[in-house]
Amino acid sequence: MSRRVASAIFLFLSPAGAFAQSSPNQSPDANVVKFHATRENVKYVYGVAPPVARLHAGNILEANSLDCFANVIQKPGDRLSLVPGDNPLTGPFFVEGAEPGDTLVVHVLDLQVDSNQGVGAFAPGFGALNQTNYTPMLHQALPEKVWFYPIDHADNTGTFQALDSTFRVKIPLHPFLGCIGVAPANGEARSSVVPAEFGGNMDAPEVSAGNTLYLPVSVPGALLYFGDGHAAMGDGEVAGTAIEVPMRARLRIDVLKGKQARWPRFENAERIMAAGIYRPVDDALRIAYTELVNWINTDYGLSVQDAYQLLSQVGHAHLTEMVDPNYVVIASIEKKYLPPKKEAAH
Repeated sequence: MSRRVASAIFLFLSPAGAFAQSSPNQSPDANVVKFHATRENVKYVYGVAPPVARLHAGNILEANSLDCFANVIQKPGDRLSLVPGDNPLTGPFFVEGAEPGDTLVVHVLDLQVDSNQGVGAFAPGFGALNQTNYTPMLHQALPEKVWFYPIDHADNTGTFQALDSTFRVKIPLHPFLGCIGVAPANGEARSSVVPAEFGGNMDAPEVSAGNTLYLPVSVPGALLYFGDGHAAMGDGEVAGTAIEVPMRARLRIDVLKGKQARWPRFENAERIMAAGIYRPVDDALRIAYTELVNWINTDYGLSVQDAYQLLSQVGHAHLTEMVDPNYVVIASIEKKYLPPKKEAAH
């Protein structure tokens, strides 16, 4: 999610003292690295910056993230003008041994909503059905509005409460990270609003417990960032927000040496999934399915033509968001339709 589309790219570096105050905690388990994110040490771009912690392959990272509003929208009357920046990011985390041409592997072990309420909002100039800089219209922009969603941890729901009537309904929670990515290639620094080849603001429900994410490494150490926790979200994130929440994350980090996908990929016990990220949305769909065809060809041994035909019959695709500078489509296939994975494949 983002409160506004950022047209300028800037680099936000926390003061050195902030790193010292929130240095990684020593854990009784040497394999676990802990870090606490605050408003003083979050970042607002994906790029090369001093790491807040260093990880080794096999390490488990336990860290928190702020919500997309930096946790400042807490009660009726709080305005979006209070928000210091869009999608504050926890990180970056330097992964020892990760080099350009490798793949960073992020196993999402657990995500926990770190609040008793979530937040949703309208913001002028943002949203799939609102006028923006990219889709100008003659009508007036929708006014700023904020919804609060009480979180019931016992029954794992959030409650939508209409602002203009007494209607309310419970929504099952599906916690995931809207933002997760690595430093981009070619020395770029990209806004935390942007999704692209490096991951970023994908708003993909696939970044949830039980799934594995593969990200292309473009700089030494990969430099992993995450944030923008979502308690639940509909396809497209059409109004510009999910149920926005702070999150506690438990991630296991690995490195796949000498093998790199061009775009983010996901996997679990049942499916393989590929992201396509671009505008217009039909190009995002083409990227996602092309990546999936190539994945099936490389790791499962089907020819490109056979994989293409198979996906035409049993492939699935959904739009995760259509509100950010790039749109995101996830294409997938159930593993039960695939031959056994080749021995050399990851």
